[in-house]
Amino acid sequence: MAAPQPHAAPAPSLRPDWTAELRTMVALAVPVVLSEIGWMLQGVVDTIMVGRLGPAAIGAVALGNALCYTPSLFGIGLMLGLDTLVSQAYGRRDYDECHRWLAQGLYLALIATPLIMLLLGGASAGFAHFGITAEVAVPAGEYLRLLLWGTLPLLVYSGTRRYLQGVGEVRVVTATYVFANLINWFGNWVLIYGKLGFPALGVRGSAISTVASRIFMAAALLGLAWRYERKRGHPLFRHWAWLEISRIRVLVRLGLPAAGQILMEVGAWNLATFGAGYLTPVALATHQIAINYASLTYMVPLGVSAAAAVSVGHAVGASDRARARRAGWLSIALGTGFMMFAAIVFLALPVPLIKLYTSDPRVLAVGPSLLAIAAAFQIFDGIQTVSTGALRGLGETRVPMWANFLGYWILGLPLGFFLCFGLRRGIFGLWIGLTLALIVIAVALIVRWNRDSARAALGASAVS
Repeated sequence: MAAPQPHAAPAPSLRPDWTAELRTMVALAVPVVLSEIGWMLQGVVDTIMVGRLGPAAIGAVALGNALCYTPSLFGIGLMLGLDTLVSQAYGRRDYDECHRWLAQGLYLALIATPLIMLLLGGASAGFAHFGITAEVAVPAGEYLRLLLWGTLPLLVYSGTRRYLQGVGEVRVVTATYVFANLINWFGNWVLIYGKLGFPALGVRGSAISTVASRIFMAAALLGLAWRYERKRGHPLFRHWAWLEISRIRVLVRLGLPAAGQILMEVGAWNLATFGAGYLTPVALATHQIAINYASLTYMVPLGVSAAAAVSVGHAVGASDRARARRAGWLSIALGTGFMMFAAIVFLALPVPLIKLYTSDPRVLAVGPSLLAIAAAFQIFDGIQTVSTGALRGLGETRVPMWANFLGYWILGLPLGFFLCFGLRRGIFGLWIGLTLALIVIAVALIVRWNRDSARAALGASAVS
């Protein structure tokens, strides 16, 4: 009788790796989602708090925030290179290198701030020259001229936030935004209406309050970064790096395309809204409602995108090719899965969703069809957003910029405007063009992610 053969050892299960990555991804993404919502809420709080001053004040704050938004996003985009550089250094356990990149990020904030402030200052003086009534133009200019002083704190906050995300400390970012919004609300109440012995400053008080909340955000995150590093035994300011032009060039090489990608995406949707303004008030209202819902769902893949950049960057720094690919694909699946759920909600509950804004029967007649188109592009929006973050973890920021340029500005917007105004398909034609843009961008980026993550020499920094 033959001796019993030993049992072959069971193949190791991949389940622990996937579940660990999923927990890490969710732990990173949820605070970032809440932080993005907190950033959006600052302008909302200002608008709500000036509401009692009348329509002119509401319009002034809305106009000031709208003009401030795009240059601010550009500055924030310049900081996105820190996602790659800090997370890869952290993956290599080179903590001093993390500190050096934070220092260069703050120097870049100092360099970019005067340029953004000059741009905003010039814009604040031009309101009256664009046909805006003096009743709105004057307070809007005052609001923006005060708000621009929050540029440096905003960029310092953004750079420090990217640093903290890169080393895996994201919950403190959410907590900071919660307190910042409370400070902004309280400051609005005191300064707009003259409470607690302060003079009533109206719209100007709202701007001062927002600047104060941004100063708090910058100081709080710098303090929390210092506290975190001291506890780990790597004091943040012990060997603070001087300005290094070579490193600034690396940051700009990564951050400038990322900023350009953000501007192209935001600019495309803003131009679509501008185009919708030439249609009927019903079409414009329906467009704005659908945009608001799409912007809300977008916050989730945006948070997952940041988590993907950090997780992929950590794996790149650790020279772990399999983990980098796993983190990227898992993040894409996570973001896309949520957007599939959002699409189902848009399709199943269009009328209740629209009724949260209005009961106008004309909007209710058009709205469900527009939400159906929004449902169609949710999945592609999730893919392109998260793929952008995963590529940023590898050090690739130019491809997303060019994909957005091609998708929106060469294909989607021209087609949308042609369908809308040339073929008279109205708001539906405009949204069909935007949907095509998102499909093209999503396909381009996920193909690029698959290629780059498979071929990149992850044993070395992707930006070296």
